[in-house]
Amino acid sequence: MRITADKLTETIGDATLLHEVSVAAVTGELLGLVGPNGAGKSTLLRALAGLRDCTGGQVRYDGRLRSELPPYQLPQQLAYLAQRGPVAWPLTVERLVALGRLPHQSFGAQDTQGQAAVDAALVDTDTVHLRHRVVDTLSGGELARALLARALAVGGAVLLADEPVAELDPYHQLQVMEILRARADSGQTVVVVLHEITLAARFCDRLLLLDRGSVAAAGSPANVLTDEHLHATYRVRALRGERSGSQYVLPWQRLG
Repeated sequence: MRITADKLTETIGDATLLHEVSVAAVTGELLGLVGPNGAGKSTLLRALAGLRDCTGGQVRYDGRLRSELPPYQLPQQLAYLAQRGPVAWPLTVERLVALGRLPHQSFGAQDTQGQAAVDAALVDTDTVHLRHRVVDTLSGGELARALLARALAVGGAVLLADEPVAELDPYHQLQVMEILRARADSGQTVVVVLHEITLAARFCDRLLLLDRGSVAAAGSPANVLTDEHLHATYRVRALRGERSGSQYVLPWQRLG
């Protein structure tokens, strides 16, 4: 599924969260949304998910507005992973992950693939050993992986993830990025909000750099994460190098 945003603008009072932001997320691509705190990344991701109606602009799904789609289509085809918040009920991890299958059990549908999808998501996120644990006994990183598993269990054409590696150790950060990369390579449309520009440079096909609600740069990681752009938006100087044919960018020094 291709998602296109055309000149999205979002204002709250005197604050402009997004200003005429246009972007396309396409099948088989891992698109990263990057930028400093308050740049508008999460607001944009929620708009792409159809969870936020902006004050200006439109979002289309394979060329159609959300209002033009059957009511079951987006819930079944689009998984959205929010920044981690509390889980209200004392569910086991397996029950939490199974919530991702609810859209497939609505509108009279028979979810014949439900348990297989849940099992696969637990394996992918290294949470099989946690399946019978109650979520309020998990560490922050364990819960983050369980919530990702819930999104993966949806099994739709689109995966939108907001800072999925924020609370993870280095091993699981790499694991999650490898999962997202594999999902894109298998034909899903994947969009991820990242603060870790080293991971963005290594794993993403394209980046959209936001700054104060506007697009500062868009394109390949090499063209977006330039010294000029990093100085202007993040106010940092980076170290650069190459390993096994991949470029890496490592924030190194604050500027001013």
